Amino acid sequence: MLTFRSVNLSEESIEKDAILLLHAFPLSSAMWQPQLDALGNAGYAVIAPNAYGIEGSVERLDWTFTDYSHELAKLLASLRVKRVTVVGLSMGGYQAFEFFRLYPDKTVSLVLCDTRAEADTPAASSARKEFIRAVETDGAGEAERRMVPNYFTPETGAMNRELVAEVSAMIRDQSATVINSAMQAILLRSDATPLLATIHCPVLVLNGKEDKLTTPETAESIHSLIPHSKLHLLAGAGHISNMEQPEAFNRALLAHIEEVRRS
Repeated sequence: MLTFRSVNLSEESIEKDAILLLHAFPLSSAMWQPQLDALGNAGYAVIAPNAYGIEGSVERLDWTFTDYSHELAKLLASLRVKRVTVVGLSMGGYQAFEFFRLYPDKTVSLVLCDTRAEADTPAASSARKEFIRAVETDGAGEAERRMVPNYFTPETGAMNRELVAEVSAMIRDQSATVINSAMQAILLRSDATPLLATIHCPVLVLNGKEDKLTTPETAESIHSLIPHSKLHLLAGAGHISNMEQPEAFNRALLAHIEEVRRS
């Protein structure tokens, strides 16, 4: 079973649908604490699961995002949650695409954050395989060294050492095996581009304006292919935009959820 953070999981709250927060690689549900606080204070039911092997979630080798989506559906059923707005950032966005593909009737809306729809290019695939080899050799510290410099704007990376230390600790808390199993799932993911035109629930594409990994142009390409979707770029934010600019991120997320609730 998956471990998770949550707020407001009363029967009354989940009757109004819940918010499912899917974390980035190779972080944990702890990255969503600013959103758990804001959404919880607004009265929403929120669930932020940990992927396999993270913070006590059952460890699993050779898993795929299809496997994980089915695991998420089991978790929601165990909590008696019938439908969710799925918020996925980076790897969580890949998982959100797959969850929608498998469970469109359980998906109220999607918030796709700092992610991409297309499968890897051959060069990107080769880079991921090299990453796996390096982490096998040098452990979680190697993943930290490679990932953290790409997470935030240069200004935040230099000035907000507490935030950098927070994400670094999330990575170091994981084993090399857990990190590489998640990277293998990323490597094996399906191309979600053909899915985009079939998404007819409300969609917000939310992206850091200074994201170097999934650029604003990447976000625009997703937005252009999903009918009636909305695009919001966050100033002063890099890849982990929800942690770098939590107030602006929360405003955009809450506005989307409130609009969906009214419709």
